[in-house]
Amino acid sequence: MRVGMNPQKKENKIDLKSNHRIIIVAFIPKLEGYYADIFDILKLSVNSAFTTKNNDCEITLVNNGSCKIVTDYLNQLFEDGIINCVVHHKENIGKIDALIGAARMAREEFITISDIDILFVNGWQENIEKLFNSIPNVGSVSPISVRTLHSYATFSTMQKILLKKVNFKLETIEENFNNYNRFLESINWKKEQNSKLKWPVIEYNNIKAIMGSSHQILTIKRDLLFTTIPKEPSLTLVGYNSEYEYVDLPIDLSGKMRLATYNNYAFHMGNKVESWMIELQKVNLSQPKQINKSIISSECRKRNQKYFGYRLKKKIVKIIFKLFYKF
Repeated sequence: MRVGMNPQKKENKIDLKSNHRIIIVAFIPKLEGYYADIFDILKLSVNSAFTTKNNDCEITLVNNGSCKIVTDYLNQLFEDGIINCVVHHKENIGKIDALIGAARMAREEFITISDIDILFVNGWQENIEKLFNSIPNVGSVSPISVRTLHSYATFSTMQKILLKKVNFKLETIEENFNNYNRFLESINWKKEQNSKLKWPVIEYNNIKAIMGSSHQILTIKRDLLFTTIPKEPSLTLVGYNSEYEYVDLPIDLSGKMRLATYNNYAFHMGNKVESWMIELQKVNLSQPKQINKSIISSECRKRNQKYFGYRLKKKIVKIIFKLFYKF
């Protein structure tokens, strides 16, 4: 039998204290072979995220069947207040299912989904939120600037350009040259030799962004998780087009733009710690901790994008886009 009344029923609604959340999935089953240095990579990633975020942003770590040492570390991060949410899975349920499940559990308007091997640098959060707040119909923003992904899952972005909703031009961004080569090297792609190669630049009211992005780290609005992202589980450990189906394609289907920050504010590390990563984190730590709350939009519109004709329209728009912008 029940004695008395649950005191929570007398309380008012919960005040949401953050409006941005970082979600990182950790699968480190052992500390040898391919995974020998991943634990140190994870530590760098989490520490850089905590160091560079402001107090309007929280961190969720998802333990996707990691070994005991990693599990204990994640619990300690929670106890120490470095992260405010840890989700434990006894076994690996697959990267995408672990990621999307944790993201749908979040209540913040902005959600940054990140791989385990991302090094955050000062300014990433502010520059991402600036693009969402300054340019209409932004679906995702990555803090990693990539020069050559202007045609990957950017059908809806091309539409906005062709309809003159935003300006588009090709321009040289020499200050991105070294950081971009570092990204190319991290994924074993050939480095570029010419710093004057053109970048695909979106501009709206004097605010600039790069067209397209990779998916190692992306910020989206929460409403996307409940509109164009599939509701059924992926049931895929990793790869096999799962990131395209559950992250990249849904952004395009939403009718919003896929962008990256004009300059680089994060790095892909891979599975081996290098000295430059440690030096960048020292720079992060040397800067004052961001304490101001973000000035962000509270608008969260529901989208019910129709899928019919998507592939045909995508093909037509790409052809027209390439006729206008040859690069």
